[in-house]
Amino acid sequence: MSAAEGRRPPAPVTGRVLRTPAGGVSLRFHARSFAVGAGLVLAVVAVGVTSLTTGTYTASVPDVIATLLGGGPPGLDFIVGQLRLPRLLVGIMVGMALGISGAMFQSVSRNPLGSPDVIGFTTGSATGALVVILLLGGGTEQVAAGAVVGGMATAALVYALAFRRGVQGFRLILTGIGIAAMLLSFNSYLLTRAALADAHAAELWLAGSLNGRRWEHALPLSLALLVLVPVALTLGRRMSLLEMGDETARARGVPAEPTRLALLVTSVALAAVATAAAGPIAFVALAAPQLARRLTASPGSGLIPAALMGALLLVASDFAVQRALAPTQLPVGIGTAALGGLYLAWLLGREWRKR
Repeated sequence: MSAAEGRRPPAPVTGRVLRTPAGGVSLRFHARSFAVGAGLVLAVVAVGVTSLTTGTYTASVPDVIATLLGGGPPGLDFIVGQLRLPRLLVGIMVGMALGISGAMFQSVSRNPLGSPDVIGFTTGSATGALVVILLLGGGTEQVAAGAVVGGMATAALVYALAFRRGVQGFRLILTGIGIAAMLLSFNSYLLTRAALADAHAAELWLAGSLNGRRWEHALPLSLALLVLVPVALTLGRRMSLLEMGDETARARGVPAEPTRLALLVTSVALAAVATAAAGPIAFVALAAPQLARRLTASPGSGLIPAALMGALLLVASDFAVQRALAPTQLPVGIGTAALGGLYLAWLLGREWRKR
């Protein structure tokens, strides 16, 4: 596949331009994107409310609201405030991070298969976490730090190997797939050499799960997203110009390779902090941006719809796996892998029929 084949054709410019009276600030308003975003927010809220009110201990919506405001029935404050709410918030934030990361990866690689789990960056995060779990015996904070360092180190290696007078999407993807295969074999080696209890704990982490997520997981993740999401949104306009081709981007004052590197670093950081919080959750970063783009039909960067779609996919999958074999708590990675596998098969079949 050549770079030209991987490049998306420029989408027609649609929407309405809104300007301040003086004309100093302008914003393109796309009504369909706004409607889709509002619908996704309502869907996330609906799934979230259902998650907070159902389970072994059921509660009404007024009771949950009263509990969140400091009242409510006895005991519900612990169930909602310490068990269900932090799990829900971690799921929303992880889904948003993966959705934005996937959208940025697909823009950089100019390929629908460009996502951190396919290219191998989440595999690198898993390697970093496994080293901490199995070799260093670290705790929760150390495992999270190992996941972030592993993801960033893998991204740096893939970028260095794929770089040749710039980075082209197909080279980035092929290099990432090769590095991911090597890291998977190394991860398997670590698991076979580990003690049974350590290997069991590592396997649970590798499945990708929101089980047991508390405020100590939610707070660091929220701080990381407060830094990374504004950076990603700032790069969104440059990302849209870069999709038109390097020459077009340079003609409009956007340096192609530095911008591509900034996008790559930001997207890797988002995927790494998401993996650190919940483990390597498959296919959300792959499917969320594409589903959002199909719904909005917008020529823009689509980072906000991708973030909302990622949040919806993750919290809906987590709710489904919680209820599928209740009271058994399945890892959410099982649900996203099942749904994502079906979506990937459909996507590959669709791309094959085009040729």
